[in-house]
Amino acid sequence: MQNLLIETGNTAIKAALSEGMTLGKTFRYQGEKKTEFIISLIEKEKPSTVVLASVYDIPAADEKRMRKACPDLLLLDPSHTEVLARYGIPEYLTFDRAAAIIGTRYLFKDKPCTLMDFGTTLTVDFIGADGTYQGGNISLGCRTRFKAVNRYSKALPSVNVPDNPPLTGMSTQSSIEAGVISGIMFEIQGYIDSRPDNIVVFTGGDANYFAKRMKNSIFVVCNLVLIGLALITDEYVERKTL
Repeated sequence: MQNLLIETGNTAIKAALSEGMTLGKTFRYQGEKKTEFIISLIEKEKPSTVVLASVYDIPAADEKRMRKACPDLLLLDPSHTEVLARYGIPEYLTFDRAAAIIGTRYLFKDKPCTLMDFGTTLTVDFIGADGTYQGGNISLGCRTRFKAVNRYSKALPSVNVPDNPPLTGMSTQSSIEAGVISGIMFEIQGYIDSRPDNIVVFTGGDANYFAKRMKNSIFVVCNLVLIGLALITDEYVERKTL
């Protein structure tokens, strides 16, 4: 039976069908009617189990509507963190971040890892060779930084992520391009240099953008959060059958 994995992040919903650890058809939604999209997806695909990971609390009324569409709903949000204890992950982590860590431990078993997620925020998490979580950091993501420059500095223009950013700017626009991208590159390299024996894993919407600019060996796993959710779902379904 197929399951439905749903990740509700800061800016978009990502979802995928799965059977065990095998991911199937994927979906993406970026709009205001998130609950309606989720319910319509459940009703259309008719999964046996739905696992919903959200960075914000799911209102009780929305949860009730989702359970009506699929009674077997595993909700993972700031009010439902108990599942994290089984994976040795602190409860303060959002579930998208936690799922990425679980996915990394699964893919790179017995290897120390530095995990970087390039989304609305840039998160950096460290995982020991034994799978223990060793802490991490949060800063602004690439596109968020460009928006902040314009928003909080009225004299500076709105600039998009450049295809080929210069190392040093020779105009206001190119200075912003160089400042943001070079700043992130220096930030990334600093984390890599701090733990040179770690495998480096990139994920998130801008992972490929930065990976192709790195001289280091990088593993890019675009669906890492969904892989982690597939693992959580598979173990959840297995426990129910015991």
